Amino acid sequence: MPTPARLVWDDSLATGVPEIDEQHKILVHTLNEAGEKLGKGAGLDDYEAITQQLLSYALYHFDTEEALMQACGYEHANASDAQRHQTQHRSFTQRVMAVRDDLKAGILPPPDPLLGFLNSWLLDHIMLTDKRLAAFILARREGTPPHP
Repeated sequence: MPTPARLVWDDSLATGVPEIDEQHKILVHTLNEAGEKLGKGAGLDDYEAITQQLLSYALYHFDTEEALMQACGYEHANASDAQRHQTQHRSFTQRVMAVRDDLKAGILPPPDPLLGFLNSWLLDHIMLTDKRLAAFILARREGTPPHP
């Protein structure tokens, strides 16, 4: 598998919801830093630090998104999308926790597939899931009826 390319933040990734976009920028930066460290032959301690930092910030970000869902009534207006969104958050968390469990057993995952998964997951989640949520939030904030 070729080394995953660095993620580049640009307007195509912007959701229009400032608090979500700022956190996405931090996640992009975190994944790029992880890529640099893992590309230099990271050891167990590096993997543990990278996955802990990523998991901590991702959980904070997921809490932010889910609080916004609740505050704007997304769960009531579009229950299936809200459930799918939250399921994606849980799935990502479980995947990173599984990597951390492997690390505790002394098993280092190959860096390229791990980074490929992380980068792809974030990009897909932003483009396919977060943008739907953001459109709903923005419509509610502007006082126009959201389109579920």
